[in-house]
Amino acid sequence: MGHPPLEFSDCYSDSPDFRERLKCYESELERTSKFLKDVIKDGNNVIGAIRGYSVAVQKFSQTLQTFQFDFIGDTLTDDEMNIAESFREFAGLLQEVEENRMMLVQNACDLLIKPLEKFRKDQIGVTKERRKKFEKESEKYYSQLDKHLNLSSKKKESQLQEADDLLDKERQTFCESSLEYVYQIQQVEDRKKFDIVEPVLAFLQSILTLNNLTVEMTQDFLPYKQELQLSLQNTRNHFESTREEMEELMKRMKLPNPIFIRHGQQPTIEGYLYVQEKWALGMTWVKYYCKYMKDSKLLLLLPTEQKPATKQIPVELTLKSCIRRKSESIDKRFCFDIETQERSTFTVQSISEVNRKQWMEAMDGKEPVSFYRLELNETGFKFVRRCINVIETKGRTSEGVYRTVGSNIQVQKLLNAFFDPKCPGDVDLNSSEWDIKTITSAMKFYLRSLSEPLMTYTLHRELISAAKSENLDYRLGAVHSLVYKLPEQNREMLELLVKHLVSVCSHSCANLMTASNMGVIFGPTLMRAEEETVAAMLDIKFQNIVVEILIEDYKKIFSGPPEESLVPPLPPPRAAPRRRQPITISKRPPRHYSGLQPPAFESK
Repeated sequence: MGHPPLEFSDCYSDSPDFRERLKCYESELERTSKFLKDVIKDGNNVIGAIRGYSVAVQKFSQTLQTFQFDFIGDTLTDDEMNIAESFREFAGLLQEVEENRMMLVQNACDLLIKPLEKFRKDQIGVTKERRKKFEKESEKYYSQLDKHLNLSSKKKESQLQEADDLLDKERQTFCESSLEYVYQIQQVEDRKKFDIVEPVLAFLQSILTLNNLTVEMTQDFLPYKQELQLSLQNTRNHFESTREEMEELMKRMKLPNPIFIRHGQQPTIEGYLYVQEKWALGMTWVKYYCKYMKDSKLLLLLPTEQKPATKQIPVELTLKSCIRRKSESIDKRFCFDIETQERSTFTVQSISEVNRKQWMEAMDGKEPVSFYRLELNETGFKFVRRCINVIETKGRTSEGVYRTVGSNIQVQKLLNAFFDPKCPGDVDLNSSEWDIKTITSAMKFYLRSLSEPLMTYTLHRELISAAKSENLDYRLGAVHSLVYKLPEQNREMLELLVKHLVSVCSHSCANLMTASNMGVIFGPTLMRAEEETVAAMLDIKFQNIVVEILIEDYKKIFSGPPEESLVPPLPPPRAAPRRRQPITISKRPPRHYSGLQPPAFESK
């Protein structure tokens, strides 16, 4: 809401309410003054930065222009001549751009800084002067009034009349200063709308005009760039063919030297590998020099990072299997998993893709086994029920249950074993091979990997809309209603899962997993938009709210469908519907700019 207007008649009454409203204008004046001070300071910084950047680019272009290529041989090809002249061409282009940029810098002060400083001085400065005069006259008048009221009535009539005239004069002076001050402060409040915006607009237009000019120059540069790229490619091809010939010559020159070959006792392959290891502060990658003997399947790991006061000895392992690691399963490249008799499966990283293939070939490595298609079927229900039974028995009070992630290798192994079409469900989840983290992660992976999310694409938009409502009763009623629009199989699985989550959350004092925490974990697991967009990503928080509602109101929602007569209450309508949409620069019509010219804005 804006400031109430200051009436000139209020200058005569000078009421406390008038003074309070005047203070609002004074506060706004101070805020505007500080804003202008910051804009001027930051504007000078921008201009200085542009000037500094331009000077640096011009220095760079001068450096390019002074360099001369030396070539081997006595004659240059046409392509080499083009390359030899390229830096001078670059320098000329950069110089032309920076000349225009320096024009902008020279005009920037007139466009931006001077008009703002003028407004600050002529408008805000004058207003502050009138404020000082108003305060001075106010103090003088009220001081005179106090003295006047303390005059004795026994004084002569002529003296009293003189005192009355003096007070009237002081009052008139005070009211005039008040009128002038009120007029000025309201004028400044109105003038700033255009006197401040116009210089910034002019400065912005000059920057965009320069950018447009740079784009046009870039278009002019494209044909030359294409010709130069062709010359560079031709020269590179020439170099490659020449290099091959020179390498052959070098090899012939080395023939007298002995040729090294591998004997039976030497490693099949050796080199540096990075091994993923678990340390006190988390997972880390440790560099080893590794040797592998294929005949004996012996893998030797030699530590290369010596720890102080610790003698590190080589680690000897016997290989059982080697599997390539899928790129989407880890944020490192060139990885593969090794399983040995002495220790569980661990991940290693080679130095390149070629190097990984060499190691895997030497170790008879295999490609990763793809997951079988995960569907909402009898096997899926069996898997979820078994997971829930184990978690309810062993892990319901574990701190961070469902939040703590299990080993990806173990999760893959469990899912592949359980969903093997040859013997589905033939896995004992109570085995010591599967810890709680692996089971919770596997169950989340199963639910997330369904061809369609459990709460379906069809109802996604309606569920998100319900979660976005400010009316809590409407949220609950809408979610309750939408749950019973799910296919029967989906609703059965959802009820099974939510009942379990309610049980886990009832132990939140021990496991620290509240309904809100579970919403964060299972929101993206149970719901997702059919099309992955930025907007869909921004709605994830509302998916979490839906899951939170399901957990907190489990009994009401899953006790039965809502009565048909009880339609969820609609959220209250907007008190004042929006009539206009704000203009946006993204929807501006295309414009054609001419050369660099200062915009014709003048401060009024």
